[in-house]
Amino acid sequence: MGVYLSTPKTDKSSEDGENDKLRFGLSSMQGWRSTMEDAHTALLDLDKGACFFGVFDGHGGKAVAKFCAKYLHAETLKNDAATGDMVESLRKSFFRMDEMMQGQRGWREIALLGDKMHKLSGMIETWIYSPRGGDAHNRVDDWAFEEGPHSDYPGPTEGSTACVAVIRDNKLFVSNAGDSRCVLSRNRKAIDMSKDHKPDLALERERILEAGGFVHVGRVNGTLSLARAIGDMEFKHNKFLPAEKQIVTCNPDVNVIDITDEDEFLILACDGIWDCMTSQQLVDFIHEQLKTETCLSGICEKVMEHCLAPPSSVHGEGCDNMTMILVQFKKPDQSPTATSSS
Repeated sequence: MGVYLSTPKTDKSSEDGENDKLRFGLSSMQGWRSTMEDAHTALLDLDKGACFFGVFDGHGGKAVAKFCAKYLHAETLKNDAATGDMVESLRKSFFRMDEMMQGQRGWREIALLGDKMHKLSGMIETWIYSPRGGDAHNRVDDWAFEEGPHSDYPGPTEGSTACVAVIRDNKLFVSNAGDSRCVLSRNRKAIDMSKDHKPDLALERERILEAGGFVHVGRVNGTLSLARAIGDMEFKHNKFLPAEKQIVTCNPDVNVIDITDEDEFLILACDGIWDCMTSQQLVDFIHEQLKTETCLSGICEKVMEHCLAPPSSVHGEGCDNMTMILVQFKKPDQSPTATSSS
């Protein structure tokens, strides 16, 4: 069945957590896909008073998604500590992922995260015997992240979406590149906090064409179904253009909104879920579940079961990897409850 299994893997990896202001639940499921390429981050203590949540949907492999889950929040925090500007910090952290993956340590990390050590061994041997000269041993062992990309490390051809939310005090910051999505439920109404970066969108198509690419059957150069992503360095090699104007860019949209008493919960999910449900349909579904279900990760699991395609419609909607994070804002009279985990 190619990239699909004969029967879906419905085992789920789930987690719950909370602090005095919010609680979250998350879950991920491989589904019909032959491999699991999603990753996520959920941190209640990015720093004092800030929480960080992220969904990363890999394509062509899992390494870039895992790399983002491991490092993007740390780069955001570092940038914010230096500038005090969360919007710019989030934007810089997305570009920084591409830079880091082109460095020596990033090259190794991608190989490790993608379980490609057999390839890494050959690459190290080639690097040691490179005709560039110098101390080859020091070059191999120096895994410090460089300040910028290294010419000998073109970066990964696989890529990942990145949709992250930072909650600090009464503000919500959402940064997105790709077609994962963040939705806020306010008075039971779905508010899209991100935009799906599809190649057919006028703004995306214009950039793609001006950078020398094309869009065919809704795909960049006939292959990639999204117009913005971290990684995918084969679409980012035009030396005459800045990173934000490449055929595919990691340049995120960053949106900020004040959190009010009317806000009930926040959803971050990959397109494996949004391909099956609209933003409002998912908000309505969750509100119904909250009437009887107290475990937020349990609700996420029910969403994935609801979206999973039956055997009769494999290759269609509901056949992708699925990851979802549900963040519920606590009301002033809600006291913390025991954290559960499934």
